[in-house]
Amino acid sequence: MPGLDKGFGGAVAWGDMKIYLDGKFVDPADAKISVFDHGLLYGDGVFEGIRLYGGNVFRLEEHLERLEYSAKAIMLDLPLSRQELSEITCETCRQNGLKDGYIRLVITRGVGDLGLSPWTCPKPSVFVIASKISLYPQEHYDNGLAIVTVPTRRINPAALPPTVKSLNYLNNILGKIEAKQFGALEAIMLNDQGHIAECTADNVFIVHKGEIITPAASQGALKGITRQTVIDIAAELKVPLREVNMTRYDVWCADECFLTGSGAEVVPVVKLDGRVIGYGKPGAITKRVLEYFRRRVLVEGTKI
Repeated sequence: MPGLDKGFGGAVAWGDMKIYLDGKFVDPADAKISVFDHGLLYGDGVFEGIRLYGGNVFRLEEHLERLEYSAKAIMLDLPLSRQELSEITCETCRQNGLKDGYIRLVITRGVGDLGLSPWTCPKPSVFVIASKISLYPQEHYDNGLAIVTVPTRRINPAALPPTVKSLNYLNNILGKIEAKQFGALEAIMLNDQGHIAECTADNVFIVHKGEIITPAASQGALKGITRQTVIDIAAELKVPLREVNMTRYDVWCADECFLTGSGAEVVPVVKLDGRVIGYGKPGAITKRVLEYFRRRVLVEGTKI
């Protein structure tokens, strides 16, 4: 249907939305990228998914730092400073009258020729979208998700480091397609050694005998901003936390499981591959982590 963006959680009317694109705020119909942009042609670019809570852009500095690291890793020179990107992100929220929402900050390699060579792209392109979207319905936070393990493996870190948040998400998309085929909203992806890397869009945590455990980033997991927030919360709660190699067995036999991501926040998981986790409902530590997380999002970040 024209004029609608289905986003993560259903249809969202474009209405009077304004999108930042290379120095201007434009209507969605005018937010156009060239067919010769290497971000489109080859997934050559980087991005951040950022949340806005009560007029507070959650951990914006951390997101912009990760964006800079991702750009450096793929030898993409950012056309704007961190301060400029921060101001543009906040102004995009203001332009759209948002107090709560989701922000997508994207930097592409820019327009070049039809070859792979990035040096044919003289100027990167920057755009920022701020809108109201949600990843999971409230019932899943109340009752937990049932997820599956999919056949598609995460790309080996030696081929593409998972710490680079690039525009090339086809690997994750294939996992998402398989999850839907199994009737699940999310899925665990293994690395080529059979260890858990992450989900298609979220990091994975379990709770076992009072300890929080999560896969190490070296196993193919993105160093998520929400993931790090949970690590900080665990320290605040004095709950021991380890980063280790994990298998599906560890999740099947866990007392609790939850996923984290900027879109998902902290969402409980109560079943994996048909095996009930713990008592089949969100656990006490998961609930405490989510409670503390929702306090932090209102104060840790940048006010628009």
